[in-house]
Amino acid sequence: MTPARSSAPIPPSRRAPHHPGHRRGPAGLPTSDEAVAHTLLNCLLREVSGPEHQTAVIDGSLLVRLPRRGVLLRVALRRTSLLGAHRFTGPVTERNEGQNESRSDGGWTRTDWPRLAEHIHAELTLRTGSGNDEFLAQVVSSHQGVSAALAAVAARRPLTSAQPLAAYLASEQSLALGHRFHPTPKARGGDPTVWAAYAPEAAASFPLRLLAVREELLVEDAVAGDPLGGLDRLGTAPDGYRLLPAHPWQYALLRDHPALREALERGDVLDLGPGRTPFTATASVRTVYDGQAFLKFSLNIRITNCLRKNARYELDGAVALTRLLGPALDDLAARFPDSGLLREPGYRSLALPGADGRPVLALLEGFGVIVREGLDGRLRPGVTPLLAAAVADEYPTGPGHVSRLLADAGPAAALSWWRAYLELLVPPVLAAYFDHGVVLEPHLQNVVVGVDRDGRPAQILFRDLEGTKLLPEHHARSLASLDPAVAGPLTYDADRGWDRVVYCLMVNHIAELLAAIADLHPGAEVALWLQVQGTLRGYADRHGCPPRLAALLAGGPLPAKANLLTRWARRADREAGYVRLPSPLAEDVLSGAIAADDIRSTR
Repeated sequence: MTPARSSAPIPPSRRAPHHPGHRRGPAGLPTSDEAVAHTLLNCLLREVSGPEHQTAVIDGSLLVRLPRRGVLLRVALRRTSLLGAHRFTGPVTERNEGQNESRSDGGWTRTDWPRLAEHIHAELTLRTGSGNDEFLAQVVSSHQGVSAALAAVAARRPLTSAQPLAAYLASEQSLALGHRFHPTPKARGGDPTVWAAYAPEAAASFPLRLLAVREELLVEDAVAGDPLGGLDRLGTAPDGYRLLPAHPWQYALLRDHPALREALERGDVLDLGPGRTPFTATASVRTVYDGQAFLKFSLNIRITNCLRKNARYELDGAVALTRLLGPALDDLAARFPDSGLLREPGYRSLALPGADGRPVLALLEGFGVIVREGLDGRLRPGVTPLLAAAVADEYPTGPGHVSRLLADAGPAAALSWWRAYLELLVPPVLAAYFDHGVVLEPHLQNVVVGVDRDGRPAQILFRDLEGTKLLPEHHARSLASLDPAVAGPLTYDADRGWDRVVYCLMVNHIAELLAAIADLHPGAEVALWLQVQGTLRGYADRHGCPPRLAALLAGGPLPAKANLLTRWARRADREAGYVRLPSPLAEDVLSGAIAADDIRSTR
């Protein structure tokens, strides 16, 4: 069978033998050109060509057909994956359908990332019947972001401090390539010359801009205690005023707003200039940390899918969720004492009245700051926090990468490490959903893992209530007590909630960290997935096995967020759809993989 000549679907390859001669992990960082091309190919494989059965693994390479474009793409494989999330190496090549294969080069020519983006643009236009005039520019922007991030990582000095905070911040700032299943993971709006001052990859640390606002012109909410006291301690405000910190970039974007200019001229708002305390940019860019509390600001800049602002319902919703989740989180903490969630107990913003007497929404949302609990007091002595996305990154760009945590560890030690990690991560997520109707969002950027002095997983902390949702049937009374504008965005129905849990937990998090470990021990991939299955089954045996969990254990298809198609359709992130991936937990996949390993072991 010759895929290049046939218009029939390429036979799907759900599992292919590991490419002989693979290395123990990647040899080094890719170029920005390779990184962008590989990321585009990841998205195409997962969301378009894979579901249409237009892919195959042949002779150590992945073939991907664009049937509407009439193009066949090829890339060498460093390692195959049971989930289809293969590791690529080297350039992408292409051949037009029907091209003469008798040429010395087989008809294959090298494809650079701009041409690959154009192929995808054309294929999706033909597939959907509509175009997207933003797409190619966003790919260019992402390439610029990747190039800048790789240059910053290359110029960075090695971490010399042994302090847990230093290691943690280094992990937050080590994500040079971004989400490998997003077509434009480093696409950034705004002035690119300003980015380095605030970008985590550039190790950005800076003081906040401090505003003093007349007390009656502030809007805020907080749970019991003094969660907003940390804002007031950032500086000194005159009598009758309260402090409102602002992200300096956001202040620069909003300072010419007419209502703000007038308030500054009247003295209702005072610009006190930069504060004294440096804050460090974390992976989300707009959330910063000073070692005591996380502050999540609005930032009117498009990052990947959307403008990163705190909408009014998100400001109110963070505090409302913190209140509503109290009993559930207390129960989960008692049952799973090595895990927890960083709550968001307060927010503050600017409420300058407009012509209609109501607060100017652009300023209320634009200057809204959410206070999130810090790591102090949540971590046990001797535990070092690390961003899970940095631990699981495909390439080791920071000190918290799993290749460093498992340095010189053999397959048995790696599997033991993995078992401990899963036991911390999986049970509280499932219990939150099944027992409390709470949809956690444990994707890699929303999880902090604490490791002990030996680099072994010791604690798991979840964060960011923006993605945490409630199932209405569990929380009808509490939701009815809220403003409908706040209650609505706080909910998912049971199906959408389960899709979100399974995608974030299984596809975004577990599969990606498992892949990073399998890069170190390629022969252990089946054993790693068997441990995932064992952890799920152990939870089911101890806490019950509702039908959704039974389907997951039986190997039902896994939902994967369709970032490419969502970006193409220009839908909001909340409206993102899912594609279904064949599960590595399916009996035929695992048994076939085990049989293939047995065959190889007898050769």
